[in-house]
Amino acid sequence: MTRKFLLIIFCIVVTSLSFGQETTNNTITISGKIVDATTKQPLEYATIILKNTKTQEISGGITDLEGKFNIKTPKARYAISIEFISFKSKKFPEENITSNKNFGVIELKEDTDSLDEIVIVAEKTTVDIRLDKKIFNIGKDLSIRGGNASDVLGNVPSVQVDVEGNVSLRGNENVTILIDGRPSALVGINGAEALRQIPAEAIEKVEVITSPSARYDAEGTAGILNIILRKNKLTGFNGSLQLDLGEPARVGTAFNANWRTKKWNLFTNTGFRYNETPGNAFSDSDFLSPSARNAKVVETRNFGRLGRSLFTSFGAEYYISENSSIIGNVIVNTGNDDDTNTNEINRFNNVGDINEATYRTESEGEDEQRIQYTLDYVNNFDGNGKRLTINTQYSTEVEDILNNITEVDTQINLLNDLEQVIEDQNETSALLQIDYVHPVGENIQYEAGYRGNYRDIFNSFYLAERQDFVNNGPLIPDTGLNNSFNYKELVNAAYFQYGQKFNKISLLAGLRYENTSLEITQETVNSDNKRTYGNLFPTLNIGFEFKDGENITLGYNRRIRRPRGRSLNPFPSRSSESNIYSGNVNLNPVITDALDFGYLKRWSKFTLSSSVYYNRSEDNWERIQEATGEITDNGDPITRRFPINLSTEERVGLEFTLNYKPFKAWNINSDFNLFNVTSKGDYTNPDTNNTQNFDFENTAFFIRLNQKITLPGKTDLQINTNYRGPSENAQTKSKGVFSMNLAASKDLFNEKASLSINFSDVFNSRISQRTTFIPQFLEQYSEFQWREPQFRVSFVYRFNQQKKQNRGNRGNNNDGGEDYEG
Repeated sequence: MTRKFLLIIFCIVVTSLSFGQETTNNTITISGKIVDATTKQPLEYATIILKNTKTQEISGGITDLEGKFNIKTPKARYAISIEFISFKSKKFPEENITSNKNFGVIELKEDTDSLDEIVIVAEKTTVDIRLDKKIFNIGKDLSIRGGNASDVLGNVPSVQVDVEGNVSLRGNENVTILIDGRPSALVGINGAEALRQIPAEAIEKVEVITSPSARYDAEGTAGILNIILRKNKLTGFNGSLQLDLGEPARVGTAFNANWRTKKWNLFTNTGFRYNETPGNAFSDSDFLSPSARNAKVVETRNFGRLGRSLFTSFGAEYYISENSSIIGNVIVNTGNDDDTNTNEINRFNNVGDINEATYRTESEGEDEQRIQYTLDYVNNFDGNGKRLTINTQYSTEVEDILNNITEVDTQINLLNDLEQVIEDQNETSALLQIDYVHPVGENIQYEAGYRGNYRDIFNSFYLAERQDFVNNGPLIPDTGLNNSFNYKELVNAAYFQYGQKFNKISLLAGLRYENTSLEITQETVNSDNKRTYGNLFPTLNIGFEFKDGENITLGYNRRIRRPRGRSLNPFPSRSSESNIYSGNVNLNPVITDALDFGYLKRWSKFTLSSSVYYNRSEDNWERIQEATGEITDNGDPITRRFPINLSTEERVGLEFTLNYKPFKAWNINSDFNLFNVTSKGDYTNPDTNNTQNFDFENTAFFIRLNQKITLPGKTDLQINTNYRGPSENAQTKSKGVFSMNLAASKDLFNEKASLSINFSDVFNSRISQRTTFIPQFLEQYSEFQWREPQFRVSFVYRFNQQKKQNRGNRGNNNDGGEDYEG
């Protein structure tokens, strides 16, 4: 156990003891459960309002997934009312409450007349803290309107999305992304690109799970991001239609609706996007060897991307009885991209004279299709917490890429390179998950479950190039690069966990076992690799509530990072002629132990959520970049990047999430993350027997400030600013990146419609700048901007639907596991 770990434990104990002194004997608990009077289903996010009739102070709380509330408040005389959107409110007579009071089961009746009314509902608290996750509702975020899932995640506290679309949680990119609580084809082969295909309008909320319980997959050493798609459940027919326009050229539509009767609920989300996404890159490479033919290579790239995508989700829920239902859902996501990317390359000798100037063009067409089928059964039995859920899922993903590459020597205007690349990627996956929750009394809960997850990923890479330019010869296959790679994985998992509440303390402890079987087939070299291994993953989450609106949490869990696909494929693939990437078929999984200590405090206008966290990973992956000793036809030295199990990594961090509402018309959200990464490892080149030390220590941070201001005339203004500080590892230093987005929205037609504008990356500053150094070989400066500034206009029209903060799904929707809260 390291000194850092012991220091964190000491801080946690001291902090817990100091907080514990604040408790008081003047606090009582008001509890109960709120259900739909017709279906007897629990109402999540129903509001309990407590009015102190002496001080006129207003307080209260909201119900959890099971419709339960548990509010700690001072002894006083209260007028209590219960509210839920589209239901008739219920008021209780004034009462002097001096001891704990349980209202039992409270039934609310639907208000059928309210569907034609326009009701403004106060915004839900930004962060909802559970024992094993935080929930962020993104329904009123203007800056992502007309955007995609990457834009949504980029505004979620603790989460960063870099300029290339890579998602990280607390600075760690090994994060698992789930859709509705399950692995999904929607974020399959190419996660960054796939997220850009999911429209923001299809997303209801995002769960940030930094200390996952045993219920969740152990995959993802940083934690889990669970994206919950919209499945409206209001009675009758209702929905919204959205139209988007933008510059650079962007046209889009989004339609979501549902129709609910007593026995059926039909719902759909459909969106189409046509968009141009220009980007650019620059690199200046100095080759340090005195014998290098090209001492300097300068590349200027421009990306001309044209994308078309269709996203549709449609499903039905059938209510078998008051407490059970079956939900079927089909999601189809198709895309068709036509990209034209250019690369101007100038090569210089060691005295600065130009050796060669070329212009390289890549015309790439990509067709992709993702289809996912789910069928779920939910049984809440008597409605008192006992629950059985059975989830099944089957999905396919197909990507076909055709890339024609030409390179012209601009000094003599001569074609000197002609290539064609054909790449096929296919993934098939299937899932079966069974979860059973069994409460014992009011304060104890047992849970057990099974998950089987199968994945079959096939990748085919084919490259042919012209070798005879004099006679316009045919394209000849490059047998050194062409390959087929097949990866099959089966993970069987079982878990058990136990939850109990002891007065103010909530405990959730579990143990998960996962058995992994994988098979790797490389058809080109007739190679077959099979492996099987098993791992135990203990989890522990403890919460202590001092009084209403203040608590601390302590979480421990063990996680795994499994190598897949591109990380294992040993055949080289090229981002350019001189930069080669290859996987490592012998790569082992990474095991991480994680500790998280959190503190939450709510005041009348201010909410603080903070965490101290510590991660330790063994056999951590590092991507090594080294010289191969080979050169291209143009004389450029060839470098190779590849992953290996190199280091032991320790990560210590501090996180703050703040919500402040100084005035009714001004809401401020901010989060700050500071973390230190220490990595230790040496790499010995098997060819040269040279050993390079890859130890490094890096302290980095990121900060986000989001402000929403309500102006006269029912107009909202939103300002989002984001800064990611500089960072470095053993070979690369990255500069800080600052960006700002502006958005405004105005209600129209008696608040049945909204018109919004959005300007992303106002200062054109969301650019990655890096310097890479390989001793005695290379010093390289590079810039990359995936997307240039964009302007969007969106119009939303709502029919039979109040303008409201979506309060989540009522009833039986399984969004990735409900939580034990005691």
